[in-house]
Amino acid sequence: MDTQASLPFVIAGGGIGGLCAALALTRKGFTVKVLERAPEVGEIGYGIQIAPNGHAILDRLGVMERMEPQVFYPDALVLVDAVDTNEIARIDLGASFQERYKYRYFVVHRRDLHAALIEACREQSGFSFEEGEVDSYQNHPDGVTVTCTNGKTVEGRGMIGVEGLRSKTRARIVQDGGPRNTGHVVYRGLVPIEDIVNQRYVNSMVMYAGPGCHLVQYRLRGGTVMNNVATFESPAFKQWKHDYGGVDELKNAYAECAAEVQDLLKYFSLDKNWLLHDLLPASNWTDGNVTLLGDAAHATLQYLAQGAIMAMEDAVVLADALERQPRNVNAAFLDYQSRRLNRTARVVTTARLFGAIMHARSGERLLRNELAQRRNPNVPWELDWLYRGLEVEEKVF
Repeated sequence: MDTQASLPFVIAGGGIGGLCAALALTRKGFTVKVLERAPEVGEIGYGIQIAPNGHAILDRLGVMERMEPQVFYPDALVLVDAVDTNEIARIDLGASFQERYKYRYFVVHRRDLHAALIEACREQSGFSFEEGEVDSYQNHPDGVTVTCTNGKTVEGRGMIGVEGLRSKTRARIVQDGGPRNTGHVVYRGLVPIEDIVNQRYVNSMVMYAGPGCHLVQYRLRGGTVMNNVATFESPAFKQWKHDYGGVDELKNAYAECAAEVQDLLKYFSLDKNWLLHDLLPASNWTDGNVTLLGDAAHATLQYLAQGAIMAMEDAVVLADALERQPRNVNAAFLDYQSRRLNRTARVVTTARLFGAIMHARSGERLLRNELAQRRNPNVPWELDWLYRGLEVEEKVF
């Protein structure tokens, strides 16, 4: 009996990336064990945008049909100047967009996506889940020994670190100082769609771009609720103050925006905010029979709406690499990372650039608006390299 082949791949983290990896691997015949520190596997958060490259992955993994009732398909991606409320750019998501990319752009609640993934994983005979948080690992020729914070050990064929932004596995492999705090603060809110007063863009994904801030709206839960996301650059953070990102800063951040935009702040929950971080793109994610995936490898800001999608892409590329070299885990992991390093680094760096463009002030704002108004609404050239998806052979699992 091949002892190594009988061991599972240990996946550290049961979020969207970890479950996509589990599903991609089990559908190729590998055995996986997902370790998650939460007593119950569950994804927190609000909405998530899925561009065609992500839609293609979810279709390939076989989860779209069960998720369909909760999906909403916006008719366009719209950029509005938050100061004067003029529409400055639009990407139509209709027939020509679908013909170009083969898959549609949709939005969905993270919980609904996560629920569809966990349901699909539990249908796979090679899938198992255990409560546990990875503390350390030890490589050996035939695999890896994973030690959890509670002292429990798990033997694996290999380990995939998908613990997110503050991954202990990444800290050991990359050693780059950890997450970069951007000083950008996010507030969110979900409200019933009938509570939305201004219905101008009710069927679109709209972004109001203001000086040092922006605000996004799109429908979720099959269109029954409106997701609201406000992001601003904290002045207190820039002044090295410890206490920043509070409600007063939120309201002041939109002071230069039109009254119509300021009025949207009533839809937000003020009892919680999120501080945005990303990671410096690395040149290596792999240590022997251990590698990284998703945010643990390449956490990015949300300005391209590609963070979770990059984890989805990682998952299928990793599964393909292991299928090609099932008896040499390290070689397969190195093959996987070689195919992912540059694309994910481009996402991380471009997201920062897009954030600066969205938050342009003064003359930079006027230049942005003029250039944006010249673009062809049927050709999203800025994102074409992303939406075209993976350069991999399409396979049927």
